[in-house]
Amino acid sequence: MTQPQKNFSQHFIEAFFSLGILVGIMWVLETLNWLLPGLQLDAYGIHPRNPRWLLGIVLAPFLHGSWVHLMANTPPFLLFGGLIVLQSVKEFWLVTMISMFISGLGVWLISPMDSVTVGASGVIFGYLGFLLLDGFFKRKMLSIAISLGVGFFYGSLIWQALPSAPNVSWQAHLFGLIGGILAACLLSPRRTNNKKGEN
Repeated sequence: MTQPQKNFSQHFIEAFFSLGILVGIMWVLETLNWLLPGLQLDAYGIHPRNPRWLLGIVLAPFLHGSWVHLMANTPPFLLFGGLIVLQSVKEFWLVTMISMFISGLGVWLISPMDSVTVGASGVIFGYLGFLLLDGFFKRKMLSIAISLGVGFFYGSLIWQALPSAPNVSWQAHLFGLIGGILAACLLSPRRTNNKKGEN
């Protein structure tokens, strides 16, 4: 086996593990919530403007209100997350963390006081925002093709970042999208090269 093949195999394993561990945590927690309803794990989501519940920003993406909620979020999480992680495992983790933080903070700041927000949709919209602009910043054929494809097939999802259906956190969608766009800008090769030039 040649070195490039070894590198590809190693990258694929790391990508599969990185994406799988996050989805696995979601499914394990929902299973625990179902088997042991007394745990009430959903209560550990984001409680707006309550400083005692800031940890919910990190926990909320892994918690879901129901099996239906989890099953609705899993395919886009795998699709969008997969498109990122197969290109770069490091970028996948950075985009995930940035999207999680910006989305969660936005929900914490402006969602209704009496609400508790859970679900991975904020991170999913972060992935969407990143993928839409990644091609513009990187100027690589693969990245451009992915950006165009995601924009063509899934660009209409952006409308879900506006107030729409009740009991759907458009705040998580909106700030997740902003987080993904910010991640695409911060991870831009030109920005990275400029930083290296300043050192």
